[in-house]
Amino acid sequence: MPQRAIAPALPERRFGSLGRQLTRLLGLVLLSYATATTVQADVTAPNGRTIDCYCTDKSGSRIELGEFICLQVDGRMFTAQCQMSLNVPMWREVQKGCLAAEADPAPDLSVPTDPLPRI
Repeated sequence: MPQRAIAPALPERRFGSLGRQLTRLLGLVLLSYATATTVQADVTAPNGRTIDCYCTDKSGSRIELGEFICLQVDGRMFTAQCQMSLNVPMWREVQKGCLAAEADPAPDLSVPTDPLPRI
């Protein structure tokens, strides 16, 4: 009986948590790229002139595409991003509520009273 050459079995591909993390990272990078390319969506008029697209806040200040602000509408507060929709700048709610920053009091920078450990 003639012997047949048997190809070695290829190892199974197993994607552990590292593979999932890399997949998520790649997804975030692609999403960031897509967001960055759509944020710079100025409109060109038929005569070739570029029209700046931006949003305004309640005081009329210019807010650039892609920027986030806290909006209060009908007593409700939310984080919104300036985006384009059908060539019209608009606010899109991205998160309920608004982030707030609080600074902790400055740490005491005096010399510690406890002795330092010896190594």
